[in-house]
Amino acid sequence: MKHRILLLLCLLFLPPLEAQEDGFPGRAIYPSVSVYDTERLNGAFNDVIIVDVRSHYEFDTLHIKNAINIPLNDRGFTSRVRELQQGSNKPIVFYCNGHSCYKSYKACVNANNAGIDNVHAYDSGIFDWARAQPDRATMLGKSPVDTKRLITRSELQKYLLEPGQFSSRIGDNSIVLDIRDARQRGLVELFPYRQENIAMDDKNRLARFLNQVKSSGKTLLVYDEAGKQVRWFQ
Repeated sequence: MKHRILLLLCLLFLPPLEAQEDGFPGRAIYPSVSVYDTERLNGAFNDVIIVDVRSHYEFDTLHIKNAINIPLNDRGFTSRVRELQQGSNKPIVFYCNGHSCYKSYKACVNANNAGIDNVHAYDSGIFDWARAQPDRATMLGKSPVDTKRLITRSELQKYLLEPGQFSSRIGDNSIVLDIRDARQRGLVELFPYRQENIAMDDKNRLARFLNQVKSSGKTLLVYDEAGKQVRWFQ
C-alpha cells in the first residue's frame, strides 16, 4: 500500500494559503524596519551578512547559500548577532519564510533594542529567493536548487485537511504525529494516547519514525502549532 502524508492546518480562522502570502502585511506593522527586495539582496550578496532566523529544521531543508542560521527564539540571539558585527562593517540582513512571516522584522526590532544597528529584513523570504536565485540557494544540502522540487502553495493545499476531516481519518489505518516542540505543546495534546510527539528539530528520531510509518503502509496525519511547520515537513 502506498503511504500518504496528510497535513492539518490547525488555526481554524487562518486566511486561505494563497491570500495569506500575497503582499507584505508586515511592512505596515513594522514601518521602522528597513527592507531589502530580491534584486537588492542579490546585488549586495557578497557585501552583507545574511542571517536565517528560522528553525534549524527549516534551515537544513532550504536556505540562502552561505547564510548563517540563528533562530529568533534562541536565548542568545542578540549576543550571536552582535558577535557577527564585531570586526565587520557589513550590514546584517535577516530573512525568514517571507510575506506573512514576521520573524525577519522581529529580528530587526530585537537587534535595535539591543543597540545593534545597520540591520535589515529581506521580507520576500526563502521561497521567493530560491525561485529567483536557485544558484544561490541550498536545498537538502545541494545547490543549485531544482525549483521543480519546491512545493507550491496550490500543491500543498491538496494535502491540507480541515479539523473535522482530520479527526475523521484517525483510525487503525492511520498514525497521528504532533511536530510541535515542547514549548509549543505545553500540556495540551489534541489526541492523547493516539499520537506520537516528535519535534521537527529532533531529526534522527523523526527519520526513524518515518521509516516505521513507511513500512507500515498507513496514512500519516500530521499537525503543528499554526499551519506553517507542516509545509516544511511535507
